Amino acid sequence: MRHGRKIKKLGRTPAHRKAMLSNMATSLIMHSTIKTTPVKAREVCRVVDRLVTLAKRGDLHARRQAALTIRDKAALQRLFGDIGPQLTSRNGGYTRALHWGIRRGDGAPLSIVQLLVEKSTPEEETKDKKKQSKAKTETAAE
Repeated sequence: MRHGRKIKKLGRTPAHRKAMLSNMATSLIMHSTIKTTPVKAREVCRVVDRLVTLAKRGDLHARRQAALTIRDKAALQRLFGDIGPQLTSRNGGYTRALHWGIRRGDGAPLSIVQLLVEKSTPEEETKDKKKQSKAKTETAAE
């Protein structure tokens, strides 16, 4: 029976598994897409979904809890500054794992993991910043 065994061991020690999932989560946050095996994909989806839930809360305690998993400051800033606010209206399901094919070297099945956020182009970011600055000046004038 598998009572109380919620995580896959992935053939690694607990420290190696935690470090690997942390690194994969950081890569997914920074690049929005990664390729890995299906079992690792499901596990990293669980980790990232929890991190996005923390980012949606956005308070200091949530940031510190996420910092235990995400060690990169730039990734943490992207998670809490960009990704969390974009997904406030969504109730779960922040990631998606799709079957991708077969790895050429060893024939292992591959999956692609995607973070379900809209990518903004640099042009859109500058437009958004201009709109925000106009709104601030208008409210300050009133």
